Amino acid sequence: MNLKNSILILSVLSVLAGLESCNRRSEKSKKEIQDSIKTEALKKWDETIPGSFSDQTDIKFDSAALGKFFKSYPELAVYKDSISEFYKRRNYAYAWFDKKGIIEQAGNLADRIRNIDTEGVSSKSVPYTKDLDSLIYADQGRKTPSTETELMLTGQYFVFANKVWQGVDEKASKSVQWYVPRKKVSYSDLLDSLLTNKSSVYTVEGRPVYRQYMLLKSFLTKYRELESQREVTTIGLDAGKKSYKIGDSSDNIVKIRKRLHFLGDYKESDTLSALYDANLKEAVSNFQERHGLTNDGVIGAGTIKEMNVPLRDRVKTIIVNMERFRWVPAGLNKEYLGVNIPEYKLHVYNADSLLWSCNVVVGKELHKTVVFQGDLKYIVFSPYWNVPPSIVRNEILPAMNRNAGYLKQHNMEITGHENGLPVIRQLPGKDNSLGLVKFLFPNNFNIYLHDTPAKSLFSMEDRAFSHGCIRVSEPKKLAEFLLKDDKAWDSISIDKAMHQTKEKWVTLKNPVPVFISYFTAFVDRKGQINFRKDIYDRDSALEKMILN
Repeated sequence: MNLKNSILILSVLSVLAGLESCNRRSEKSKKEIQDSIKTEALKKWDETIPGSFSDQTDIKFDSAALGKFFKSYPELAVYKDSISEFYKRRNYAYAWFDKKGIIEQAGNLADRIRNIDTEGVSSKSVPYTKDLDSLIYADQGRKTPSTETELMLTGQYFVFANKVWQGVDEKASKSVQWYVPRKKVSYSDLLDSLLTNKSSVYTVEGRPVYRQYMLLKSFLTKYRELESQREVTTIGLDAGKKSYKIGDSSDNIVKIRKRLHFLGDYKESDTLSALYDANLKEAVSNFQERHGLTNDGVIGAGTIKEMNVPLRDRVKTIIVNMERFRWVPAGLNKEYLGVNIPEYKLHVYNADSLLWSCNVVVGKELHKTVVFQGDLKYIVFSPYWNVPPSIVRNEILPAMNRNAGYLKQHNMEITGHENGLPVIRQLPGKDNSLGLVKFLFPNNFNIYLHDTPAKSLFSMEDRAFSHGCIRVSEPKKLAEFLLKDDKAWDSISIDKAMHQTKEKWVTLKNPVPVFISYFTAFVDRKGQINFRKDIYDRDSALEKMILN
């Protein structure tokens, strides 16, 4: 299977995933039939992309044409080195022409460029689109290849690949506090594979974008269609009412039922009933789960607020997160951990397979958890907590001034003085702020994973309470996972190490990558679009960068 076929298959699966909930209904509405027709049309459109690209080597052009081309089209000069290298490897043989003239795939690339907004990229950011169309039109039916058209097509391929597969440059992503190393994509290699019909480079390591990107792309199309159809109706609560639950009746419940049917959460055909029944509760719970709310089926102010978010804002959120997914590695053929800050979740993966997840607590607004990547190397059982100087200065010293017995009451001790401050640590034990175990991946941000005695926080809807480190709700399970291949450790020995009074360090035989990320939109394993609150207000800055 080659790269083109793989992209086609993934695109189709992604679209179908977006329509999965609709296909479960016993009867199809007119809208669903229209959606199905559009989906089939998209499949037919994509099916024209695979095929035999020009692999001829006889028809060539003069390399001097490259310099002339970049003078005529200076906005493509940024890709000069890549384009030159590509043609040097081909010995300057035409890639978009054969002995019969311009090949079909030239038109397909032009279609992709014309419809680049479906990739969450503004068409205004692509230069020379009218020139591309004019050149291709002029070459239809001609057998003599045009060097200008040839180079324009290759230049536009690099534009497409850069904007769709790579995104904004690394300097820009760091400006929005994204410090995970950016993936590296060899566009010339991918283009060479496409044009010479080589064996597939669409492997876990080689594919251009992470699969979540393609899933979000299908929902971008869906939500744009919903936005174009929707009549704006604001949902509220009846006077004196704080929430709705099963058995309640109200005109607002009719509005809620219609909204959830429109969004795909409510599957029944009856949308006019004012009674809150079991079917509506199931839909409400599903909506709440998709938006990171407590999925108890009770319709309170928080749930209604999410229902009232304009679809144009949801579209922007999808586009912003498609951009973020351009930055991440397309996949790893190994075990790794992923923390999604706005989701308050730790996910444990083996390659692309999700093994399990658990709740986490992340940094509060004042102490934001940093977005970065590290390698988890150490587990520390029954850890000391070496209190950071900022916490000593701002919290512990004022508490000591109010209460002379503060350190003893909190099982703390002073071990020295540095820079005019006491060096304080908390002894191991069940009340230690790090809990019974911590997980270290050395980094410049002093961030790590750890247990906590404050277990009640994990059941809260919003879980941004820490000073930046990440508290894990299932620390023993995580320790067992990380040590599963070490015969020296089992569940009993791990439990014993977590409950001793002496700190114990364990070095992992094989470090495990940890990705701390920030995604406010993603597609879950049910094929449903999820949205989360932008708790650090980072979406707006990225939105301005890519949409303005």
